[in-house]
Amino acid sequence: MTNETFKVSITKDNLIFCAGHFISYAGHQCERLHGHNYRTAVEIEAPLDTTDYYVFDFVALKQQAQAITNALDHHMLIATRNPVIHVDEQPRQVRVSYRDREWVFPREDCVLLPIENTTAELLARYIAQRLQKVLREQFQFTPTILRIEVEENVGQSATYTWQPEPT
Repeated sequence: MTNETFKVSITKDNLIFCAGHFISYAGHQCERLHGHNYRTAVEIEAPLDTTDYYVFDFVALKQQAQAITNALDHHMLIATRNPVIHVDEQPRQVRVSYRDREWVFPREDCVLLPIENTTAELLARYIAQRLQKVLREQFQFTPTILRIEVEENVGQSATYTWQPEPT
């Protein structure tokens, strides 16, 4: 038996999203509102398909990843599980507060994310979880390794890696 590993990756220019955000840090501080032109890279490892002899179709992988990043593009990213930032979603607006600071955003301009903070690390995990679900449900495909990199500035990125639990 051979010990072969195959990996495919996509880092196309269309896997970008421009979004506003802010994070809490040091347990008691909160950044100013700002934004990034995020770039996303996707990498999956799996055995070769025995029919077509590829890990996964590049076109389908790009389309699915792009749909996820497009949903984040040109929005305010708000973490709904942050212990020090309060989020009040209303039908037409989202009211966000931290201590004596408060922001009000139009509801349609926000993406409420079920994460603790809008860090690059947790954005990478969020994207990976969404992609993993699509791969499983639409393509009946589970990679051996799924890796997502989110770059928020040139030379400044975070990577999330997912692997199934050993059986």
